[in-house]
Amino acid sequence: MQMIWVLMMLVLAGVMIYRFVRVRRGGGLRLVSPGSPDAADPADYGFVRQEELDVRVPGPDQDLMDALGNVQRGGGWQAASALLAGTPKDGEQRWQRVQAFGGAAALDLVQRPGVGAPWLKAWRLEAEKDAGGAQVHAELLVQQAWRSSGGVGSQDHRIILEEAREACHKAALLSPGDPVPFITELAVARGLAYSEAEFDALWAKVLDVAPAHMGAHLAALHYWCEKWHGSREKAAAFAEAAAARAPHGSLLAALPLFSVYENLPDQLLVNDFGRTAVVSRAVEGALFAVHQARADDPMLAHVRHLLLWFLVRMERWAEAMEQVRHVDGYVGALPWSASEDPAHTYAVVRALAVAGYEANGGSPATLPH
Repeated sequence: MQMIWVLMMLVLAGVMIYRFVRVRRGGGLRLVSPGSPDAADPADYGFVRQEELDVRVPGPDQDLMDALGNVQRGGGWQAASALLAGTPKDGEQRWQRVQAFGGAAALDLVQRPGVGAPWLKAWRLEAEKDAGGAQVHAELLVQQAWRSSGGVGSQDHRIILEEAREACHKAALLSPGDPVPFITELAVARGLAYSEAEFDALWAKVLDVAPAHMGAHLAALHYWCEKWHGSREKAAAFAEAAAARAPHGSLLAALPLFSVYENLPDQLLVNDFGRTAVVSRAVEGALFAVHQARADDPMLAHVRHLLLWFLVRMERWAEAMEQVRHVDGYVGALPWSASEDPAHTYAVVRALAVAGYEANGGSPATLPH
């Protein structure tokens, strides 16, 4: 992971550069004066301004935005309950929506300790057996543990995760066949350091109800990473096995790219980044998955966001711009969500993609719409 931060620092340094970049046809990039007409400008492509980027979600979901606005403005939980009740159990979207509601409640509690998220408190009190409310409550506890409990390993962190585990079990009883409570518990398992046998038993419950769930695989992958309870080899094996059994059109074929991101070798040199077999193979697999996936797959934006991060570092500018074209406006996904300022980090990478694209002959007129 140290290499990830080295790369991120290099890219963050780019924010001081991109406004002064002049594109040189057929060549590289060089600095120009601020305000120069030769400077590459993402606004020329109609991209969303940094301050208007949505940090809550990876891509558009107007029904979710409407429900979030309703509960946050009016304090009523019914809109959230109705949305989740109408969201199929067997898809990716339910998990994303539960995460969004839980995240909104967690953020409100951080901003207003003790009085935040009154809509969720009312939801649990007035509809104790509502499966959606139980799932959102479990997700809230998980996010509280990671955000504001004194850090991993602290007593408060463990106490909240223990409470979250119990909430997951209650949520699972209220909605048989729904993978979301088990997926939420995967984060609990990571924080509470489940043994491999305990984790495998939990993972078996996920596979029983949603064997091709991309979100579940992403959550499980963290457990197997070196920085948690596995190793680079175990994480890679988990990702490769999932990709190998992925049904046609499944984004599981992109899972090795997430494994590479989580386990980039420390010895990887920046100049060699795009030429290493492990990186290039993972990127090609993710591109294949993107091309085969349904256009309305809720996880497609997640893959495109991470592809953008890699493609810019590999100087594959046209392919990077293709990802920007599809995901621009939303930054609620890795790798941006791993930074303290997701919108800023994304805007830097986007600006570098624009500059590199124009340096090699691209323009707003040549980018498909």
